[in-house]
Amino acid sequence: MKAVWRTDIGLVRRSNQDSLLIGTGTYPIYAVADGMGGHRGGDIASAMAIEGLKNCLAGQMPAPDSITRCYEQITNSIYARQQHDSALSGMGTTLTMLWEAEKHIYLGHVGDSRAYLLRGGQLMQQSTDHSLVGELLQSGVLDEQEARSYPYRNVVTRAVGTERYIRCDTAVADKLPGDRWLLCSDGLTEYVTSEEILAIMSLPDMEQAADAFVQAALSGGGQDNVTLILLEVAP
Repeated sequence: MKAVWRTDIGLVRRSNQDSLLIGTGTYPIYAVADGMGGHRGGDIASAMAIEGLKNCLAGQMPAPDSITRCYEQITNSIYARQQHDSALSGMGTTLTMLWEAEKHIYLGHVGDSRAYLLRGGQLMQQSTDHSLVGELLQSGVLDEQEARSYPYRNVVTRAVGTERYIRCDTAVADKLPGDRWLLCSDGLTEYVTSEEILAIMSLPDMEQAADAFVQAALSGGGQDNVTLILLEVAP
């Protein structure tokens, strides 16, 4: 797949706690991690998650079980690190990844970073938000417009490294010519609507689309770090 990516500190944060991975080789891995737990903790947690993906999946054939085991290893490492350093107490990270095989795309996901698929003009969110507002959206208590102003919309209910054990969502999708995928932190989706995401993902030029995503997030508020990876299966 062709890949373009962007990461931006945003308009108010003093550091960028997001990390990303652009894989290479026969089975490349693409991932976005959004760290949490204070200035130092968020930086470290997201970086450890990305490094963990590279270390435990290198050279393997894509498979859901491999993703699950890898997420377990990463969460154990991050959790153990904070147990030995009180300054890192409570740190964790979201981690959303795509693993590209010849005919399929393998998804792994924890947290409220997102994965989207654009196919045939239809935008489909492929990840479930592990957040309080995500649960309220799924249950029908809130709609998307209400969720944008909900006071606890940034409360994450599942993250990598905050506890000793983790439940990881996995999925497998067909890899079809012309498909476009988007991985992004909530610094994008907090300020850009689904309609805007569809319009920007549909732009012919991927570099232009990536720039447009960052600009839309900043114009919408830009109070968080913004990280995205835009991917396209060769037509």
